Amino acid sequence: MEPQKLSGFPSPAAEIHEKLDLTKLLVRHNASTFFFRIDGVSIVDAGLDDGDIIIVDRAVEPYDGCKAVCFIDGEYTVKRVKITPRGVFLVPCNERNSKARPVPVGPGDDYLVWGVVSWIVKKA
Repeated sequence: MEPQKLSGFPSPAAEIHEKLDLTKLLVRHNASTFFFRIDGVSIVDAGLDDGDIIIVDRAVEPYDGCKAVCFIDGEYTVKRVKITPRGVFLVPCNERNSKARPVPVGPGDDYLVWGVVSWIVKKA
């Protein structure tokens, strides 16, 4: 009897030819990569839901539009990085909060882009 395919995936009974190593697949820089579990729903506009896991790489230089873990006012939070000719801004990922404003980042500011989100592992 031939194994059945379900939604484009081979049957679990099919012979496995290759082992999937998530560390090799998802981690580019071992010494500078960290995993965090998302707690809360204030960043759903960034595609991050409560219980998801983000993989953050501190070796990646922040770039325009990236999601990043940032240190602001003594807390770690996820923001989008916006790079413009006027400067760099940390943009809140909660568009429903009308009080949330982009935070300008410059020399001497007490804000820090801690690391860039390289992968999101969604909770099933």
